[in-house]
Amino acid sequence: MGGCVSTSSHSTSSSQSNGESVSSSCLGIEFRGRKRTKRTFSDHVYALQKLSSASNRIFMNGKSRCSCIFTQQGRKGINQDAMVVWEDFMLEDTIFCGVFDGHGPYGHLVARKVRDTLPIKLLSFFQSPQLKQKNSAKTCFQRNLKTPRECDDSDKDRFIEDSLNSVWRDAFLNSYKAMDKELRSHPNLDCFCSGSTAVTIVKQGSNLFMGYIGDSRAILASKDANDSTVAVQLTVDLKPDLPREAERIKRCKGRVFALQDEPEVSRVWLPFDDAPGLAMARAFGDFCLKEYGVISIPEFSHRTLTDADQFIVLASDGVWDVLSNEEVVEIVSSAPTRSSAARSVVDSAAREWKLKYPTSKMDDCAVVCLFLDGKMDSESDCEEQGFSSATLRSNHSGTAVESDDGQRSEPCLQRNNTVRSSEDGSSFGGLPVDDGETGDATPADDQNWSGLEGVTRVNSLVQLPRFSDERPVS
Repeated sequence: MGGCVSTSSHSTSSSQSNGESVSSSCLGIEFRGRKRTKRTFSDHVYALQKLSSASNRIFMNGKSRCSCIFTQQGRKGINQDAMVVWEDFMLEDTIFCGVFDGHGPYGHLVARKVRDTLPIKLLSFFQSPQLKQKNSAKTCFQRNLKTPRECDDSDKDRFIEDSLNSVWRDAFLNSYKAMDKELRSHPNLDCFCSGSTAVTIVKQGSNLFMGYIGDSRAILASKDANDSTVAVQLTVDLKPDLPREAERIKRCKGRVFALQDEPEVSRVWLPFDDAPGLAMARAFGDFCLKEYGVISIPEFSHRTLTDADQFIVLASDGVWDVLSNEEVVEIVSSAPTRSSAARSVVDSAAREWKLKYPTSKMDDCAVVCLFLDGKMDSESDCEEQGFSSATLRSNHSGTAVESDDGQRSEPCLQRNNTVRSSEDGSSFGGLPVDDGETGDATPADDQNWSGLEGVTRVNSLVQLPRFSDERPVS
């Protein structure tokens, strides 16, 4: 039998009404685990408080049982991208994947801090008192209307799906909020003009839950009716030129406009200064802009996976600036081995940067490929491609041991000398106002505004250097 998350770490009942108990599985918060283990979910969360004890977690170039990851430093300085795949994240059938793209002087430290801390906050949410209270109230309310026993199968399925979505939505919203709060109060990490994007997914059985901020992106490869592989964009690039994002920033007295020498890249600016020029509308950190419309509230969405779905690709904008969704799906599908798929995408992106923008500095690239059938290559195939299959442990000190090849990066200081003019500002008159800022919009709402053709050819923060003399993060 699988373990259940419930209002008590040692109980399978989420509430009681009229002497009857309701299993938490009725709320859809069920996590299948090892059949022969007696360890509770609470014990599992406690055991994962130290990342060094977490098995099946990779965060450097390599592969796991059903995924491969690869990152390569661009030509702007130290690699500011981070990534992680964590199998058996809650129990056996749950996988966490994330890509984080840092920006600003200490963006690489912010991205790594988020990579290590955000999954733990997501896990901890399921032991929080607010979840227990929410589940208890929701179940009591439902039983006053119609108990699950009295529901037909379709009503039960709808109730379970709605409850499951609600709980995971709260998990992402609360975890992202707690993550940004921790960054704000961190004693040794300067996030005033540094930050990070995040695109994170949790695959639990056939359910896919997604939370994201910034302009990193997730796509899905799926078979259509003609048995052809097609690309499905799962997330929206949350850039400042999205109407609802621009309207929110304007209401908060922030400004949105593009520079003359990069008219396709809208940026966020302070109301009283042409700085810092952030190329995204939502991010962790960047506290110089948090009062002026930049937020860390994630968009959330859910998708039920089918047998037609093949694999998921998460990547930073260094990939999407030069490759389309369809091109990435084709590259992964035609990779010589699955363990080399992420590297093939990065290599293709590097070639496209040289062809399309020979005078621009290539951005960092990070890619996660998750294969939904759970199959990977043999060990011999992996060794031929030069990938490590060992599970890597987290570096708690935050020192500079991570780069595209796992080696310490050379010291580098790179400034962007883009000239900024106060005359470049442009207004967004007539933009529709989005009343909901709680992250509950779906990708379909902004399909025409996803910025698929947008190109960011300079740092996300204009005229801010990247430092490689790193500070400790804890």
